[in-house]
Amino acid sequence: MPEFRQNMVSKEWVIIATERAKRPDQFLQKKGEKAPLPPHREDCPFCRGNESKTPPSLLTIEKNGSWALRVVPNKFAALQSHLTTQRKHEGRFLKADGFGIAEVIIETPAHNRTIATMDIEEVRNTVWAYKKRYLALAETGKIDLITIFRNYGERAGTSLEHPHSQMIATPIVPPHVRNPLYQSQLACDTYGDCIYCGMMEEEKRQQVRMVEETPYFLVLCPFASRSPFETRIYPKIHRSSFASITEEELMEFAGVLQRTLKRLYVGLNDPDYNYIIRSAPIEDTDVKYHHWYLVIVPKLTTPAGFEIGTGIYINTTLPEQCAQFLREVSIQ
Repeated sequence: MPEFRQNMVSKEWVIIATERAKRPDQFLQKKGEKAPLPPHREDCPFCRGNESKTPPSLLTIEKNGSWALRVVPNKFAALQSHLTTQRKHEGRFLKADGFGIAEVIIETPAHNRTIATMDIEEVRNTVWAYKKRYLALAETGKIDLITIFRNYGERAGTSLEHPHSQMIATPIVPPHVRNPLYQSQLACDTYGDCIYCGMMEEEKRQQVRMVEETPYFLVLCPFASRSPFETRIYPKIHRSSFASITEEELMEFAGVLQRTLKRLYVGLNDPDYNYIIRSAPIEDTDVKYHHWYLVIVPKLTTPAGFEIGTGIYINTTLPEQCAQFLREVSIQ
């Protein structure tokens, strides 16, 4: 029997379509679908030796006399940092210059790696660079929101196969981000605490959607997952902004992130995915009602007319089954 489920924070609804449900193992990607990548490509602007094909580094981590990670401005950014943030009326319409700051985190010199297959040191360098550049962008005074994300694979919208993440800082907080903040603020006003913290306590009590728990983090497939194998990593200590993460937590976060992506890599044969760090706007860096987290969305299904028309996503797999499947994946 199909059922509606409501996201505890955003109040959005999803449909778990059990009458057409698929087993988690039915989402395995076909072996051989992705051609093996070489460790280096002469035409790749992110490979070692091709540094002149990118703008100068904003941040570099070195190892053995050469770079191990680089952060560079996005050469083909949709937004530009030299423009103003002023908003203007054109009749009854509102517009603004396309101000924004876009950066690329080149995670490793190796062309053929991804976070699931990197050395843990490379993953730690990556998340450390996230925080370092987040703090630097927040200090510019023109930014309201910083979004950290990773597009992996063609279905996820990646344009270059070399392992990389992106950061985009904007002077606008869009409704897609603002609405869940508004709902969590209302909940905090009503109940006096963080709804995310309450949700995590309930997930720990029920146990069925949990994938992993560490001293600082909880990994789970959400109760109201919008698509198969949607997975989230939540800090157990209340922090509204990713920028507030401590060094000890950051190092543990790197390991949790790698293991979670490795479960998907091994269990589903390397699916394409997007991940996004959902962090509070700059002005809400230390608030009681919001809680930062990372969401991973494997690209296993495509939203169709009903989803686009209603905003209600249809998920054909129970998140409880997805969580069990991921727990049982051997990643040793």
